[in-house]
Amino acid sequence: MVDNALLGPAEIREISGRLGIRPSKRLGQNFVTDAGTVRRIVALAALNPADTVLEVGPGFGSLTLGLLGVAQRVIAVELDPLLAAELPRTVGSRAPALAARLEVVTADAARVGDLPGEPTALVANLPYNAAVPVVLHLLATVPSLRHGLVMVQAEVADRMTAPPGSRIYGVPSVKLAWYAQARRAGPVPRSVFWPVPNVDSGLVAFTRRDPPAGVDRTEVFAVVDAAFSQRRKTLRAALATWAGSPAAAERILRDAGVDPQARGESLGVGEFARIAAARPAGAQPAGQAAR
Repeated sequence: MVDNALLGPAEIREISGRLGIRPSKRLGQNFVTDAGTVRRIVALAALNPADTVLEVGPGFGSLTLGLLGVAQRVIAVELDPLLAAELPRTVGSRAPALAARLEVVTADAARVGDLPGEPTALVANLPYNAAVPVVLHLLATVPSLRHGLVMVQAEVADRMTAPPGSRIYGVPSVKLAWYAQARRAGPVPRSVFWPVPNVDSGLVAFTRRDPPAGVDRTEVFAVVDAAFSQRRKTLRAALATWAGSPAAAERILRDAGVDPQARGESLGVGEFARIAAARPAGAQPAGQAAR
């Protein structure tokens, strides 16, 4: 860890003032200004010297500098072109020996396609307004990612890691579980950010695992979306449109070994996969003509 190179509040305000940048609520920008929090995140990320880290939304470089001191390489994806252009200069001035380890990509992380290299770890302070789409997109499109630690709004962290049967278990919980085993890795107080948000944050750690075999992810996610679109309904009713009719939904559920009177919030990702696999080939949702 390059402790003496880490940014503090004064350095961040100097850079923002020089660039004429004010944090954007629309982009969900809340920048970490506390070096102790950076050290904690880097430690909890459990990186090794061979890791290539994918960092989303590096901002002024607070976390980037900490990651560069541990990982082999950091690929930083930044949406704001001013911040993206400034980041290499910040690293070059504060940690010149590490500057060659950094590569900056100016892009929207929720839509980014091919990335340089093969990132093995995702470590990021994610924008509050796009955290779940970003994580799911990256896990879907960057198969080399094996583990990670992300900082998100506390409520979102709870939903991402909620188990089946929990009141807050839902679509983000199931879809993340398709790719990885996730857990809460600790809280982050609002006082470590600039500007100070009106909510607390939380850390989510994940380790990729093999998804259920024998079924397409798109098909499983269609079942998940249908099951949670009407949370209070039984699966027989909630999946009626997806299956073609309530009766067809019941047949599929019974073939999958799932109680038609159960509700989506009681099922794990494996059960959703069985439901998707049990749907007859060529079946059409109600009202949808074959093409």
